[in-house]
Parts: sequence; structure tokens; C-alpha cells
Amino acid sequence: MTDTALKDIALRFCLTGEITSVIPFGSGHINDTYRVTTSVGKDYLLQRINHRVFKDVGGLMNNIANVTGHLTKKLQQIPGSDPDNEVLTLVKTYDDNYFFKDIQNNYWRVFHFLSNTKSYDQVLTENQAFEGGKAFGRFQLLLADMDTNLIVDTIPDFHNIAYRLSNLDTAIDADIAKRLSNVLPEVEFADLRREQMYNILKSGRAGILPKRIIHNDTKFNNVLLDEKDHAQCVIDLDTVMPGYVAYDFGDAIRTIVNTAAEDEPNIHLINLNIPLFSAYAEGYLQQTVSFLTEAEVHSLVDGVLLFPYMQGVRFLTDYLDGDIYYKIQSPDHNLQRTRAQFELAKKLEDARDTLNDIILNTWNRLSPNIGS
Repeated sequence: MTDTALKDIALRFCLTGEITSVIPFGSGHINDTYRVTTSVGKDYLLQRINHRVFKDVGGLMNNIANVTGHLTKKLQQIPGSDPDNEVLTLVKTYDDNYFFKDIQNNYWRVFHFLSNTKSYDQVLTENQAFEGGKAFGRFQLLLADMDTNLIVDTIPDFHNIAYRLSNLDTAIDADIAKRLSNVLPEVEFADLRREQMYNILKSGRAGILPKRIIHNDTKFNNVLLDEKDHAQCVIDLDTVMPGYVAYDFGDAIRTIVNTAAEDEPNIHLINLNIPLFSAYAEGYLQQTVSFLTEAEVHSLVDGVLLFPYMQGVRFLTDYLDGDIYYKIQSPDHNLQRTRAQFELAKKLEDARDTLNDIILNTWNRLSPNIGS
């Protein structure tokens, strides 16, 4: 889009000062993001919402408004907190809406830009892992008393393993790309673990695990850190939906503990970084120990095993479907990804007792400190 067109869109929002520039910002894969600078030194983020992914834009923006409003109110009650810098702040349009729809049916929104912050795509140190755990744990803590009925599903069945396995079964039966014969070991791997991968879903449906408002996309780069590498703000709230806390924990661990890339072709390079796991668990449980139920704590290790398995199932499904969802760099890229994720799942499965002991020992050590 031209600079003039972007400025015209930005001017629909209640900004302070005159716009001096609008330039592309960040490396997100879903929405298009621009940094808006103004004559008074106040910057903003202008985003075009991908309405092909998020079909209910009104519901999406109400979610974000409700969540950020709740976070702000909770932080205002905590001495020393700074809600303006610890929570994303939406800017309304001059029509008093949270988004603007242009003549080409694109949807736009604006946030305050948080200066002097940074993010990392990869966790390199135990301190970073600890801060990531602390950030997502505090996010859950502050939202623990929020009514889940205020939040709609922006991507239905996003972390529903029954839905993902149903899609895999459909892809196997159809074998559209004629690739089933290439992946019989991977299909067997998925089949052998089906039952245990339903643990969280079954416990939730039985009322053993409460549904809470969670982030649902706990990549480390969705945490902004300050200049001293302390967690400051959780961002990318598009997938905030009701779910089980183990989903956020498992999703984060999947990317943090893997010593290799998500699509590593040499599976022998895939191992677990246990110190990073311990550091993340420490930061997470420091924040959440006051409200998690015992059942939720015991479910965390199930989340750790679930997420590389589920991601592998999704890659395998796309491979069988002919690579229609994920971008690929080679014809067998999705198969390569599947094998890497299933290898990670196997390594986590082998280390299950060790990982669960770390979680439970940390929880037991922190539990006596509640209220002290």
C-alpha cells in the first residue's frame, strides 16, 4: 500500500500529533504491521487484521478489549505496576470503534507502541526461559477470575486434539496427494499415542480441569522484555480464548526445550534442554501456584507431551493433503517437520518422569510460600 493510503487509514484513529511516517514493522506471518510515528514523539502500531484467519473480526476485537481492560484494572490494584507499559492499549477510531473497515474490506486496528522493549525468537539462557514462564504465568494469574463467557473462540478447535486427529483420519482415507505409502511409520506413531493424547481433553470434559482464559500461542517472541531482559508485556492477543492451562505450558515448552529447529532434517540433533525447562517451570509456577488446582498442576506434563505430537499431526495432515496449509521450502518439507516433531515428542515421552518431577518439586517448594 502507498504511504498516503496508510496514513489515511491511520488518521481514522484517535492519534496524538501529526503523522510523520508509516513504515513496515516486525516479522509476523498473519497480520500486516506498520509503525506510525508522530510529530510529538508518540508512536503507534497500525495492523491490518487477516480476516481470512480471523473471520469474526468484531468478536476478535471485543476479546482483546475485554482482556486488556481486565488486565489494566487488575494491575491498577497492584502497587508499583505500570499498566500503560505492561498491557497492550487499543486506540479507538473517531467513530468510537476498535477497528476500521476500508473500502476494500480490509480490517485495521491501532495499538500504542511500547518503546524500549525487545523480543527474542529463540530462548538462549535460563534467565530468558524464567522470564518467559513468569510472563505467561502472570498473564494467566491476572485473568484467572475473568468470566470465560466474555470471550469468543477466534479460531474454533485450535488446540482440540480430537479435531486434529479427525482431520488426519480424513486425509489418510482420501490420500489426495498419493503420499500415504511414504508415511506409514509416522501414521503408526500417531496411532499408538492417540489414547494418552486425549488426557487433557477428557479431564476438561469431565469437569476435572477448569476452563480458563489462556493465550494459546505462547511462543517466546510473544513476550516483550525491557532493556534488562525482564518480562514486561505479553503481546499477540488474537488467539486468547478459553482453554486449559496445560495448553499454554506445553506450547511454550515445545519451542523452548528443543535443541534443534522445528524442521530439523537430522533427527539425531533433536534433544532436550532440561535446564531451560526447569527455569521456565520456575517462572511459571511462581506466578500461578496461588490459583492452580492440583489437577491442573498434574496436567502440565500432559501438555508438554501433547504439543509436539499435535504439531506433528498437523504437519502430517498437510503433507497428505498436498501441502495446502503450511508454506514449504521443498516437496517433503512437511514430512521433515513431522518427523522432527515426532522425534521431539518421543524424547519428551522418554523424559516424562523427570519433567513431571521438576514440575511437582517446584510446585511443592513454592506452595508453602502462598500468602507469606
